[in-house]
Parts: sequence; C-alpha cells; structure tokens
Amino acid sequence: MSEVSNNDVRWYIIHVYSGYEAKVRDNLLKMIENNNLQDFIFEVSFPTEEDIVEKNGKRKVVERKKFPGYVFVKMIYTDHIWYMVTNTRGVTGFVGPQGKAQPLTVEEIKRMGLEKISSEDFDIEVGDNVKVISGALETFIGEVESISSEKQKVRVVVQMFGRQTPVELDFHQIEKIN
Repeated sequence: MSEVSNNDVRWYIIHVYSGYEAKVRDNLLKMIENNNLQDFIFEVSFPTEEDIVEKNGKRKVVERKKFPGYVFVKMIYTDHIWYMVTNTRGVTGFVGPQGKAQPLTVEEIKRMGLEKISSEDFDIEVGDNVKVISGALETFIGEVESISSEKQKVRVVVQMFGRQTPVELDFHQIEKIN
C-alpha cells in the first residue's frame, strides 16, 4: 500500500447491528491484528455515558451507549481498508452518502467526545457559568465548582428540584456562557 500522511487520519462512523457494538469492535481489532493494519486503523470505539436509573425505589448507575448501532473508527481511508471494514462480521456499512465513508469534522469529534480535549483547548475555569450541551442534564445551566484535567471531568453545581446539586460532567458535555 502507498505511503500516507498523518493528515489522512480521520474519524469515520460505521453502522452495525444494534447491541453488537462490542462484538464488532472486537472483530475489527482481531481483523486489524491478523492483517497487520495497525498503520491504517488506529482506534475503534463506541462512546458510553453513565446514567442514573431508578428501579423499585433504588437508584443505580448504568452505562449506556451514546450512539447505539454505531461504532467509531479512527483510520486512514483507502479502498482496501473500506473493503476490510465493511466485510467484518456485524458491520452493515459506513455512514455517508450511498455507503461511502464520510469523515467527521473536528466539531463533531469534540461534540461526541471521541478525543480528549487538551488543557490548552479547554477555556473554562472555576466560577464560570456553563450550559450542559449533552447527556441527561442537557440544557441545564450551572457554575463550575472544580476541574480535573487528567480525568477530563468538571464538577458543576446546577439548580435541580429547587436546590443546588453538584454533578460531574465530561469536558465535551459543557460550553461556556458569555
């Protein structure tokens, strides 16, 4: 295969059978290893988020897939790689026009939380007012109480049920209010 530059490394979305995201990820990782494609496919993931569910009066934290039926692949797109990925068991195809892979934009990558946000790119400080832009608390507004750069988490105090409630959120789940 031809020499490629790092600029060609992009995130793509593949559609998979719902409920088979972990199996497809494992199948893709095996396929990458068996065919020595580590120089073309760099990461395979499906983002999850923690959700609080109340059942029989008990609160329980469960991990949910953010995008059921989809797996995200960071790779260099070539016809050969397209063929290898689409012929992996459980994959129904790439997301894009007529099944042609459409790379994600930088904005989409940040919004979906596929890559860690560097401390330099994160311009929110303790005391700033922020709006929650994704997750169970979407549209809530609160004040940043603390920031953990290594965990990529912020503690935000929001008004919930008439009282101040601290919640832990990912960097990509909030945006600063000016």
